[in-house]
Amino acid sequence: MTNLVNKYETIFIVDASLEQEQIDAIVAKFQSLIEANAKIDNIDVWGKKRLAYSINYKTEGYYVMVEFTSEPAFPAELDRIYGITEGILRSLIIVKEQYK
Repeated sequence: MTNLVNKYETIFIVDASLEQEQIDAIVAKFQSLIEANAKIDNIDVWGKKRLAYSINYKTEGYYVMVEFTSEPAFPAELDRIYGITEGILRSLIIVKEQYK
């Protein structure tokens, strides 16, 4: 039986009030996590941007978008790790292309 894989896109926002070294460490952590469990198609670092509305009294965030291909079980684990990581303000994972 073949492994089912889907194409996903995730965007996460890191707290921009952290030191640049801390932001880079969080970005590297998620990049290595995704590389270990999926194939990265594209990484786009948008950098520091003003938020449309404040999140936890923060008005700026450091945006990172990653496009990857993985098995359907991995995005749930990625979302769980986003939720327990200190410094992540928001995250979103969407299915770009589903295996048919």
